Amino acid sequence: MESTQIEVTKKLLEINTIKIQPSSPFTWASGWKSPIYCDNRKILSYPETRTFICDKFVELIREKYPDAEVIAGVATGAIAHGVLVADKLGLPFIYVRSKPKGHGLENLIEGDLKPGQKVVIVEDLVSTGVSSLKAAEAVSNFGGEVVGMVAIFTYNFPHAKENFKKAKVELTTLSRYQILIDLALAEGEITKEEVESLMEWREDPANWGK
Repeated sequence: MESTQIEVTKKLLEINTIKIQPSSPFTWASGWKSPIYCDNRKILSYPETRTFICDKFVELIREKYPDAEVIAGVATGAIAHGVLVADKLGLPFIYVRSKPKGHGLENLIEGDLKPGQKVVIVEDLVSTGVSSLKAAEAVSNFGGEVVGMVAIFTYNFPHAKENFKKAKVELTTLSRYQILIDLALAEGEITKEEVESLMEWREDPANWGK
């Protein structure tokens, strides 16, 4: 799996999906200061990378979850990736909203999901894991069986790992924070001093930079 993660991370860096700026941090919606920003939506604009990511998801799901019956995408970032994966696997697709739409049927889950169906959830990015696990909970509450979750990238926050463990949801990612940092350092994108700051952020993102 690590060779795949290295390959994927190189692809993400090639198209500037991930920006690392320890000296000029970004501000997340939560208010956290972050030395890194990951925008996986850009992948969709690069056909070769888009296909590569889809193929890696398909390989992963066929290997780990051969009995998957439905692919679910988490709105909004993972809908397109989920559709591509479901199409390649020849499986039904659904997507999970962050909250029920405020009109019509007020659905939280869009598409047809039958009770007991085995579902693999596709995510584009995992940070704290809260929104991802809410999607898994929604699928379970609707009667589906979440057999696993796959994502493009994770920051590997310790509390996110704990959140997934408590929820008993298996998460597998195509790329991860440590490999990103190792590659960025090897390619001269960041210095050893910046690596120290980047690792401090991952351990305590809420208080980093204060």
